[in-house]
Amino acid sequence: MKIRLDIFEGPLDLLLYLIKKNHLNIYDIPIADVVEQYLQFLELMKLLDINVVSEYLVMAANLIKIKSQMLLPISKEEEDESCDDPRDILVQKLLEYEKFRQAAQFLKEKESQRLKVFTRPAAQPQEGMYREASIFDLINALKTTLKDIPRDIFFEVIKDEFTVEEKIHDLLHLLLAREKLSLEELFLSAKNKLEIVVIFLAILELIKLKEIIILQEILFGPILIRRRENIYSPL
Repeated sequence: MKIRLDIFEGPLDLLLYLIKKNHLNIYDIPIADVVEQYLQFLELMKLLDINVVSEYLVMAANLIKIKSQMLLPISKEEEDESCDDPRDILVQKLLEYEKFRQAAQFLKEKESQRLKVFTRPAAQPQEGMYREASIFDLINALKTTLKDIPRDIFFEVIKDEFTVEEKIHDLLHLLLAREKLSLEELFLSAKNKLEIVVIFLAILELIKLKEIIILQEILFGPILIRRRENIYSPL
């Protein structure tokens, strides 16, 4: 099955995710490290048969270009002149995009609070609130779990015992009995790494169908899975 990218954020989201996860200075991005990690994410998306849209590939080309420019030796004439940093345009795009993201998140939270006014009294702030995890948190969890997996395993024929459809059914059945599931627990219960891949694809499909939501208690923390209803309330 092919997972379409309509449930994914864009390439700027992936870059911001990598910068925040690695505690990098956005004004002084170590472009070589970021390029390597960015390409690793794209490679995993392709191996999982995720339809990577052209914007991701364009960004990859731009990052490689910036990396190449920074590796070129600087002539004496260029040293005497005030040369622009090849990363400047990218940094400005990231800063502007982050502002729009924050504004969108603010409006989303306001909308959620407004909807609660008409349905039930707003819950009082409590400890133990969860944040919605990004799809890149999910991919990173799979990347960490399968860090030693041979590339060829992604091209093996998935046996009937590990079909995406059955895993979707299993996940929904588990969520009837339990309020939330741990992604780590699901991966540890798998018989082998091939089953882990199928579980991951089933989770992606359920996200696309808006049946489940992935959450974290802290930024970049362990991932939890639960049904989508009441997603803005504490777990």
